[in-house]
Amino acid sequence: MDRNRLLVVDDEPVVRELLSATLRFAGYTVGSAATGSEALDAARHEPPDLVLLDVMLPDMDGFEVVRRLRELPRPLGAGHPGRIPVLFLTARDAAADKVNGLRLGGDDYVTKPFDLEELLARIQAVLRRTGLAPDDRTLRAGDLEVDPDGHQVLKAGRPVRLSPTEFRLLHYLVLNTGRVVTKAQILEHVWQYDFAGDSSIVDTYVSYVRRKADTTEPKLIHTVHGVGYVLRRPRT
Repeated sequence: MDRNRLLVVDDEPVVRELLSATLRFAGYTVGSAATGSEALDAARHEPPDLVLLDVMLPDMDGFEVVRRLRELPRPLGAGHPGRIPVLFLTARDAAADKVNGLRLGGDDYVTKPFDLEELLARIQAVLRRTGLAPDDRTLRAGDLEVDPDGHQVLKAGRPVRLSPTEFRLLHYLVLNTGRVVTKAQILEHVWQYDFAGDSSIVDTYVSYVRRKADTTEPKLIHTVHGVGYVLRRPRT
């Protein structure tokens, strides 16, 4: 999959790490920065397709970061509009701050606390408006299709009904096609950091997903004993 590269800029480690993990799970390549200077440095060396930017940073505010970002040389590369889109993601919810951020060249302004599904939808909307969103982010393995935007799964062209947790599990396996993922990694990405239960829940949910979405030969989801699971494309 042709992944968009996002840059998360926030001085709070927990927020930065949670956002980064969520965005990677959604299929993006993610970099991060804790200060405005780090963000500008990262943008110079590897221009992202979108910056998620907090306003309150320790060295300069997000508005100043946008001013300096707009002064950087235009990114090169096929399909890049030459102007890095910015989505403000901040606790500052005053109307004046929103107006200021948008006037300075921000493409959207989301206030904390925020809904992750809404944030992902807004990111996609900005990427589409700037012509940077891939036309099709559907993941495919054999006769299985997983649409991360529409949260839909097709098996041989027929819809498969999965619970939200089952969908996250299948999406994570397909996203890592050909790579063995451990139960600990699955717990971290599917159940998030605060899950402290028995890892046998992974086996239970893998069996659910197999019964619903891996019903024909050759099988796609394989057990790697003592390690975890891997989804492999069928050999042609």
